Amino acid sequence: MSSISRRTFLRQGSATAATAALVSALPRELWADPLGLPVGIQIYTVKDVLQNDVPSTLKKLRAIGYGQVEAFRYPGFNAQSLRSALDAAGLACPGAHLAFNQPDLGPVFEEAHTLGAHYAVSSTLRPHPVKHAKGQPLPDLTLDDYKLLAAKMNDIGKQAKAAGLQYAYHNHDMEFRDLGGGKIGYDILLKETDPALVNFELDCGWMAVAGYNPIDYFENYPRRYKMLHVKQFVKGSPRTTSTQGPARPQGTELGRGEPDYKPIFAAARKVGIQHYFVEQEPPFLDMTSMEAAKVDYRYLHSLS
Repeated sequence: MSSISRRTFLRQGSATAATAALVSALPRELWADPLGLPVGIQIYTVKDVLQNDVPSTLKKLRAIGYGQVEAFRYPGFNAQSLRSALDAAGLACPGAHLAFNQPDLGPVFEEAHTLGAHYAVSSTLRPHPVKHAKGQPLPDLTLDDYKLLAAKMNDIGKQAKAAGLQYAYHNHDMEFRDLGGGKIGYDILLKETDPALVNFELDCGWMAVAGYNPIDYFENYPRRYKMLHVKQFVKGSPRTTSTQGPARPQGTELGRGEPDYKPIFAAARKVGIQHYFVEQEPPFLDMTSMEAAKVDYRYLHSLS
């Protein structure tokens, strides 16, 4: 075993053990009812306060009852500082959304290890570099682009596995745009990626607002999903495959919008979901982001 692989193995083992110990120490009342798992939150939800005071924000999330977080690269992000703040707050970080649109993924994997994450997740990924004006929407991907993207995901997954990590892809609604002939990009990604290298984090809210049902995907691809994003949009939001501009739907607190999570969680229990994270899309209309995080947490415990 090389010095690099030995160091990666020891660090990953230590992080996994620490996460397991932290989770097992959580009081049972802090475990979410619907899936029997610790309640997680994607800290993007509280990014407005997080980037001003990371330690305080994380401690407040822990006080609400959250046991896990999923990280993202907010302004001023530093993996070691965030890890220290997570440890101080008593929070585990099993997954992190990282920057994969770069040629050298070594630093990306180092960030995941530093955070103690097992899942290295991409939330927006392109098959090749794209130049576009700041503030302008990215061009839509074609069918061929999605095939290239699937190949790129396999390569990332192979590199992640070699680094002792698991790569996962997170969807929005744009992957469900009709490419012609009833084909959509998301299905191409599922069919043309290697299950041993690429897992999926299903964002139930974005999938539903695009007009597709998470339950169907659990049934058709039961081994591909390891994580969920739990979010709702305002009831009656029009179906869309655009995350930008006036067509973008308005997020809302869990229990006030759609989709309905009771049947989704019932189906998710059958496919081996390992982690799930609340994520609410800003702007917050009726309360602060931290108040919304409390509402979201309580909603999950209302589902039995």
